[in-house]
Amino acid sequence: MPPQITVMAGKLGDIFWDLPPWIAYIPNFDLGCSIYVANPSDEEKEYALMARLSRDATVISEEALPVFGYTWFKVAPEDFIRLHGALRFNESNAELAVLLVEKDTEEIADSVSTRLVTPTLPPTWPGIPGASGFDWSSLLGMIMPIMAMGIMGIAIVSAAKPRGKREVIPSAEERKMLPSGR
Repeated sequence: MPPQITVMAGKLGDIFWDLPPWIAYIPNFDLGCSIYVANPSDEEKEYALMARLSRDATVISEEALPVFGYTWFKVAPEDFIRLHGALRFNESNAELAVLLVEKDTEEIADSVSTRLVTPTLPPTWPGIPGASGFDWSSLLGMIMPIMAMGIMGIAIVSAAKPRGKREVIPSAEERKMLPSGR
C-alpha cells in the first residue's frame, strides 16, 4: 500500500483568502474578503488573526482581527472555517498581510498578503517602470465649477423668460353642439 501524502501535514495551520496579489484600494473604505482557516492536525487548535500593514519593510500598523468578537477562535481537527468580513485602513500603497497565529506555540503558522495600490485614472499596471497616471482630480476641480455655473445659468435664463398665455380658439367648423335634452 503506497503511503498517503497530505499536503498540509506537519503544519500548525493554514490560511487562504479570496483577494488577488494586488488590489486598488482607497483609504478609509471597506475591503471585503473571505478568509479560510484550516486546521490540518488531529486535535482542536486555537488561532488568532493579525493584520499587518507595512511599506518598504516598515510596519505602519499591526492589530488583532476579532473573530466572532474574540481574539482567539477554535477550529476542529482536520477541518476549516470560512470567515466573511471587511478590513479598513487609513493607508494605501502598502503591503497588507494577515497572519495566522497558533495559540499553544504563539508562532505564526501561515500568512496571506496583498498589495494595496492607490487607484489612478487612467489605470496603470503597478510595478511597470515609468508608469504613472494622470491626476484627474485637478482637471475635475477645474471643470466642476464651470459645469455648475452653466447649469445655474440655464436655470436662471429659463426662469426669467416671460411665459405668455396662448389660447387656442377652435374654428366654427370644429365646434360641435351637444344634442338638447341630455
